[in-house]
Amino acid sequence: MKKFYALLPFLGLFLIACEDDTPIDTPDPTPIEYTSGTADFSNYVAIGNSLTAGYSDNALFIDGQTASFPNMLATNFALAGGGSFEIPFMADNLGGMTLGGNPIAGNRLILSFLGASPSPVPVEGQGSTEVSNKLSGTYNNMGIPGAKSYELLAPGYGSVTGVAMGTANPYFARFSSSESATVVGDAVAQGATFFTLWIGANDILTYATGGGTGVDQAGNIDPSTYSRNDITDPNVFAGSLDFILQSMTANGADGVIANLPNVTDIPYFTTVPHNPIPLDEATAAFLNSVEAYGAYNAGLAQLQQLNLITEEELAQRTISFSPGEGNAVVIIDEDLTDLTGFNPDLINMRQATEEDLLVLTASSFIGTLADPNNPTSINGVAVPLADKWVLTPEEQATVETALTAYNQTIAGLATAYDLAFVDANTLLNQLNNTGFQQADGSIVDATFATGGGFSLDGVHPAPRGYAIVANAFIAAINTKYGSNLPDVNPLDYTGLYID
Repeated sequence: MKKFYALLPFLGLFLIACEDDTPIDTPDPTPIEYTSGTADFSNYVAIGNSLTAGYSDNALFIDGQTASFPNMLATNFALAGGGSFEIPFMADNLGGMTLGGNPIAGNRLILSFLGASPSPVPVEGQGSTEVSNKLSGTYNNMGIPGAKSYELLAPGYGSVTGVAMGTANPYFARFSSSESATVVGDAVAQGATFFTLWIGANDILTYATGGGTGVDQAGNIDPSTYSRNDITDPNVFAGSLDFILQSMTANGADGVIANLPNVTDIPYFTTVPHNPIPLDEATAAFLNSVEAYGAYNAGLAQLQQLNLITEEELAQRTISFSPGEGNAVVIIDEDLTDLTGFNPDLINMRQATEEDLLVLTASSFIGTLADPNNPTSINGVAVPLADKWVLTPEEQATVETALTAYNQTIAGLATAYDLAFVDANTLLNQLNNTGFQQADGSIVDATFATGGGFSLDGVHPAPRGYAIVANAFIAAINTKYGSNLPDVNPLDYTGLYID
């Protein structure tokens, strides 16, 4: 202790000396010098559909457009010589559109907590985006919600007059250079030095979200004969993509192209279970009785005894219910053998299995009464779900076949045109299965409404999900062109808009 006291005078002198010294400034770390490598980001143009436009929550609106992955890329490109990035902004944050004052698109979705459980509902208000109020100038974000691959080449796709006739796209009509313009033509006219291309999802998606009610047009190379929910012929897709890339690279522009995710991995198909129906004992007994499905089951059994259907088909089509939770919904399945020639009551229906994918929008009415005056008229039980509400295994296989062909084309053209390549299919698979861990330890995944990766429409990413997409593009660009662009921080963006 005496030795400690003896040191005190020296400690005091040391402290006084420190007080007299001028504080030493710690130099800032050497700033990172970002470079574009061999790429030229000075004039960046993004081409695609709703995924490029920043569409989310079932609408296009200002905040969503600002949080589009191309705008995130453009912000980073500016660190390495990138120029301005012009966006054809909607008029407000509601998302609705009118044509001649008549509504043609609804407002964006928000999560409502007013009911028994939280559910997506359109935000209230009258949208102020009028399609006929043409924007002037050119726009770097050429993402057109709803566009299919071949439609980017179609003259008149941006015609205001054509919107009313159903031959044009209202989002492109707002800023197309003329009534006869094409999306590709307007993109090429900007003289891009760098571009991104992500197109083709809608060539499959509309078939899938329509529950497979469209037609697989493989073998039909005339898209003018297609309906909206049809799957595009792979050769039409390949030819459209090749033309776009040939046009965009003609003056030496570099770029990056992304393949297509498996649409059946999105929350639109993974949220609603196949067996969501609870039943009390009396209702289950009635449904199994001869007055309901008992007669249907007996008719099937009779056909099997006559060897007109197999035991396997009998088991597949037999419908039964139990008291309690976990009853599978009854669905119409057009892929089943048509038995109505033997018995008009034996329509193509069965109970769903784990392999069936019920669409998200079916959740709004499954379990409700089709007839409020009939307590047994339960949608999905006594009233089968129409084909459009379910993507069956056979329809999923059709989607998978087209997706495989499209992605082979994209990978091949990426090599042929010496472009950077983004494997969006693997990206979405990871988002769906394990998610992406963030710096704060949180996980961004594809869980509907709470995962942060997808918006409330169950199809399009939320801003946080778009940030993950942007990082995949940045990684591909850095690898291909030797740039050193930084990642986007997904936590800087919302996983769910809260109003």
